[in-house]
Amino acid sequence: MLIEARQAFTLTHPGGQAAALRFVQDAGRSLSRVRFLRKLQGSAEGVTGELIVPVPVLGEVDLPFSSRLTATPEGATLTPQPIEGERAWVEVAGRAEVDGAGAVAFTFHFRAHLGTPQAEGWGGAAFEKMVRAAAGRTLERVAAELPVGIGAAMGAEG
Repeated sequence: MLIEARQAFTLTHPGGQAAALRFVQDAGRSLSRVRFLRKLQGSAEGVTGELIVPVPVLGEVDLPFSSRLTATPEGATLTPQPIEGERAWVEVAGRAEVDGAGAVAFTFHFRAHLGTPQAEGWGGAAFEKMVRAAAGRTLERVAAELPVGIGAAMGAEG
């Protein structure tokens, strides 16, 4: 089962263009205050961690992710890396572009891969529909919380 969510927003770094570039080129620092991420590890090469998704009946599901960070002259990109041996994981893709005043245009795309048992009968189909709806709402909520978390990390620098 694949579930997707997207988010685009703009924030202005209080330290201007150079500080904004350093900020977005360090994904661990940029994402450090995002509430729904756990076990976040960032480096110059990329970022890994777990996205926490509450699912009815199943409780919290930890979706691991790994993304390669590429610095660009205007900012940075996150490119999802496949995760082997997991029934459920999430691709985290993103782009941050900094303008001359230190305003950063962020775009993120989440794509959750959820392995579920084969739905049998109307009960199995109903369960799959419930999981899809709950996970979809959660990913949308996660995407909507990104500006708050990234803004908090950015504000802590100013």
